[in-house]
Amino acid sequence: MTRGNQRELARAKNAKKEAAKKGGNAKSGSELAKQGESNAEVMRRKQLEADKKKAEQEKAALQAKIESKIKK
Repeated sequence: MTRGNQRELARAKNAKKEAAKKGGNAKSGSELAKQGESNAEVMRRKQLEADKKKAEQEKAALQAKIESKIKK
């Protein structure tokens, strides 16, 4: 038992290193694809809403500009 404690420490250190290495993504390829599609759909909806809001703001600004010219 020359290396008793040293061997146990090395095993613990290696186990910790392997656990950290394995800590990545645990989802399968199909699960990742589904999640990616879901995220993409959410982003498309958000972009459509943002585009609608921007168009409404531009329309309101144009209307205000027209009204200010009429008042002069």
